[in-house]
Amino acid sequence: MPIDWKQYDPGKFYDELISSPGHPRAAARELCKRLRQLSDEELMERRDAAELAILVMGITFTVYTEGGSIDRAWPFDIIPRIIPAREWQKTEAGLAQRVQALNLFINDIYHEQRIVKDKVFPEEILKTSGNFRAECVGVEPPLGIWAHICGSDLIRDNDGRFYVLEDNLRVPSGVSYMLENRHVMKRTFPEIFEHQNILPVDDYPAQLFDMLASMSPRPQDYPVVTVLTPGIYNSAYFEHAYLAQQMGAELVEGRDLVVTEDDCVYMRTVEGLTRVDVIYRRIDDLFLDPEVFNPDSVLGVPGLMRAWRAGNVALANAPGAGVADDKVVYAYVPDMIRYYLDQKPILDNVPTYVCHDEKQCEYVLDNLDKLVVKPANESGGYGMLMGPQASRKEREDFAEQIRRNPRNFIAQPLIQLSTTPTIDGHGKVAPRHVDLRPFILSGQETNITTGGLTRVALKSGSYVVNSSQGGGSKDTWIVDTAKKAIGG
Repeated sequence: MPIDWKQYDPGKFYDELISSPGHPRAAARELCKRLRQLSDEELMERRDAAELAILVMGITFTVYTEGGSIDRAWPFDIIPRIIPAREWQKTEAGLAQRVQALNLFINDIYHEQRIVKDKVFPEEILKTSGNFRAECVGVEPPLGIWAHICGSDLIRDNDGRFYVLEDNLRVPSGVSYMLENRHVMKRTFPEIFEHQNILPVDDYPAQLFDMLASMSPRPQDYPVVTVLTPGIYNSAYFEHAYLAQQMGAELVEGRDLVVTEDDCVYMRTVEGLTRVDVIYRRIDDLFLDPEVFNPDSVLGVPGLMRAWRAGNVALANAPGAGVADDKVVYAYVPDMIRYYLDQKPILDNVPTYVCHDEKQCEYVLDNLDKLVVKPANESGGYGMLMGPQASRKEREDFAEQIRRNPRNFIAQPLIQLSTTPTIDGHGKVAPRHVDLRPFILSGQETNITTGGLTRVALKSGSYVVNSSQGGGSKDTWIVDTAKKAIGG
């Protein structure tokens, strides 16, 4: 039987495509009409075609297990998530505002620390930051920008508004999957792209290269840009290789680079040493340079920090940018926007309790059964407590962790994540929870992806969208209903 949207009921949740049973939202009407015209067999054929395309294109991610690591095909759902273009314009403005304030904050923290002296940001939070790098104090990166690539996670609550859940400013990942999702969808539903104005995403690699090139310490038409990867065993290696290939940049490991006595970085080639101007590094700070950080690191480049501090090579993101990639610091971003920009935040944070504050910590401990508690610097959904779904023993154990180190935890109410139609394990369409990670490029100008990576919880009732924990992804369509189709 074809999809019957009258039988699709998102219940109490805000649904991205269906406002109520049988009533698609305006931007989704064309898609829902065409999906309704497909039989079950035709829909499954499209799903199978997408899965085959993913295998042929080699789109994988790595899951780490006790026995090692496993490469798996990228989990993908063929029903896209749709956002109206007019709504996205406001979201873009909010993301640009937020990243501007975050870069001003990072630059301030490594220089005058005005925001601390003016008591807008607590000194104790900075002193206990696991991502503050004293080695970066006084450095002047090009344009004063530290976080050149940011991935901010957005969620939509029952009220239909976007909220920022967290900011990823160290080595944010996922943009390659956003790009590949679009390629897969064009293969799977080419006819829909002919009838809807789906804004394109394929300009991201060019924008990324232009942003990186603009940071070059040597004015020239074609600076040498490299992508520094930890190697093939890294969970995001597919993305590292993909972006290097798309940009026409060299994919290198630490052993491919050397810093010489002139404090410049060179790449080893069959023709000898070639000077490197810009490094898009996908290695954490502590492994970048064994002369400065972890002396046992074999992933980084000895002397790299010397070259960077001397201004002879540009690094993106800059070392030390992670000082703002902290869930406790996240709670103060609205204050940063007001302090540095003298503006009201366009996008709101999710309501957040910081456990280093005694009164807020007391509230958290008294309400663990109602809250989601997160450690300050974990990612991928690890190390957190889903209070409403946890056992009494789990909550008691977590309470003890909070008491031992309150600085390391924040808590938030369980947000009723929006849903979108998704093909379940039985081949039926059912609502599943989603979030969204747009990517913001900051250089001489700011560029924001048209949409981003939509992650979806494939299990019924689950809020866990991370691919490493059973989640999947969808293509994200920003649809301009006021214009004719241009091909997506």
